[in-house]
Amino acid sequence: MTTIHTDAEGFLTEYGEWSEELAGQLAERIGIELTDQHWTVIRFLRDDYLTHGETATLRRTSTQTGIGVKQLFVLFPGKPAKKMAYVAGLPKPRGCV
Repeated sequence: MTTIHTDAEGFLTEYGEWSEELAGQLAERIGIELTDQHWTVIRFLRDDYLTHGETATLRRTSTQTGIGVKQLFVLFPGKPAKKMAYVAGLPKPRGCV
């Protein structure tokens, strides 16, 4: 069993502890079945985080991946920015409550 470090809300706090297998488990926990489009978003977020040091906004994610904001709401229903960050193993985006 692998130990992962999370904050009080369940977001991973150690970038290197994330894996694609873990992403699948996290997504399942919040009722999301990952598709190729989900993976496009997740991989973008992981790469972008390394470059910018913070979790990309919904708008930036949409612009950079070519996946519209409305579609992001379909892929990650309810609170897409939080759910995308959660599954990607990244900190909660700034501005999210």
